[in-house]
Amino acid sequence: MADAIVVAEGLHKDYGKTQALRGLDLTIRKGSVFGLLGPNGAGKTTAVRVLATLTEPSAGRALVDGFDVVHQADEVRRRIGLAGQHAAVDEKLTGRDNLRMFGRLYHLPGRVAKRRADELLERFNLSEAADRLVSTYSGGMRRRLDVISSLIISPSVLFLDEPTTGLDPRSRGEIWDSVRSLVADGTTVLLTTQYLEEADQLADEIAVVDHGRAIATGTPDELKAMIGDRLDVELADISNIDLAAGILATLTGSVPTTSDAGRISLPIRSGSVGLADVVRHLDRAGASAADVAVRRPTLDEVFLLLTEVA
Repeated sequence: MADAIVVAEGLHKDYGKTQALRGLDLTIRKGSVFGLLGPNGAGKTTAVRVLATLTEPSAGRALVDGFDVVHQADEVRRRIGLAGQHAAVDEKLTGRDNLRMFGRLYHLPGRVAKRRADELLERFNLSEAADRLVSTYSGGMRRRLDVISSLIISPSVLFLDEPTTGLDPRSRGEIWDSVRSLVADGTTVLLTTQYLEEADQLADEIAVVDHGRAIATGTPDELKAMIGDRLDVELADISNIDLAAGILATLTGSVPTTSDAGRISLPIRSGSVGLADVVRHLDRAGASAADVAVRRPTLDEVFLLLTEVA
């Protein structure tokens, strides 16, 4: 891919007998948000650690902005930012002093570090709290400060490892807005998350990772299309649910799932069954439907199906 900024080829990472990565392949386009989804222990954080030069792969190769993460690690570090699962800011310092400290750690001259800190605080709506101790910040504010501290050097690639874990919906939305703002300015973001909605909202492309390898890659819509649409039927009379489920199974060739509330759901190929046909067959059998709809699967359903198969 000509516009790829992160490339991983056959990454392996072993910790003794444990294989955290088992041939992971990734290609991430410049200026995009790439989501890594997977259950706990799937290898998401290990992949980030390898790409961020925090640990070396046991085998395979990875490039960030054209530089090898093993043999050119210093060049990679000059081009990346990293916000891990746990906030790295100092609660005994103010927000402004934290950012200036990070600037000096990145060897920015004092005047440059000060200017950069002020710019970030203003841009991400933390100016009013800039001179308060971080210990007085809310969880969302603290996490936002942690994210922007990784931007002090204007990285080409930002790694966000589960950035909103434990945050309330409002704070999570603030982080989402920050990510969108970064990408609008050209930063590439690699996001690991356990929140399917987060990946659906933010990611241009997603890799579902399980047992140390990517088992599916695509846009959210492409991944949803992999398992087809779903037909949802709500019956007028719940006593007809077994009869209706049998009719729908014959009509679609799929195995339905039923609920005690008289709802039936089953996968269908796009365009394979018309709603009028469903209503007509049920009416003829005396199992009339109160509501019939075809919907796209959720990313949660895609995730569960893919990881169960893997």
